[in-house]
Amino acid sequence: MALVIGLTGGIASGKSTVSNLLKKMGIVVIDADIIARDVVEIGREAYYQIIEAFGPDILLPDKAIDRVKLGSIVFRDEKKRRLLNGIVHPAVRRQMLREKDNWITEGETVIIMDIPLLFESKLTSIVDRTLLVYVDADKQLTRLMARNNFNQEAAEARINSQMPLIDKISLADAVIYNNGTVEETKKQIEEILKKWDISI
Repeated sequence: MALVIGLTGGIASGKSTVSNLLKKMGIVVIDADIIARDVVEIGREAYYQIIEAFGPDILLPDKAIDRVKLGSIVFRDEKKRRLLNGIVHPAVRRQMLREKDNWITEGETVIIMDIPLLFESKLTSIVDRTLLVYVDADKQLTRLMARNNFNQEAAEARINSQMPLIDKISLADAVIYNNGTVEETKKQIEEILKKWDISI
């Protein structure tokens, strides 16, 4: 029986760092962000639904969806964000579950499902345990501004579109405090996996 772990965090919390460390340890990671890009590719069902909902102005010259333009629309408008999520999330969920079933069929005993909005989207029922990557609010803001070249207002708009990380601590089965070095983060991952009887 496979153990399915839901890995979550917030924007610029360092979840990708944790995800990459887990991959290096030989653990399978199914990444919702990668699948989210895949399901809105030209020709996919969600692609046409997004154009219908937001109009052809959100397309690049090559007809692909302009993710930056679409992001700037939905991060400032709760109603439009819900509309987009209502299209993308079900498509992502279906694909993730297909991939999970495939890995279980291949005999994997531990599978990480990397889902940024695990708690917001109420997806805890599709995983056995939840693992949160936490970072202090001031560090999260600084990292996001530096990483994406956002001004403070743009960075705060994106952070505020998600549940505060502090509120997610009580919902998670285990927490990785990612304020320090990569080495410190790796040590925490190893301790949690050991506690959960996962050998790496």
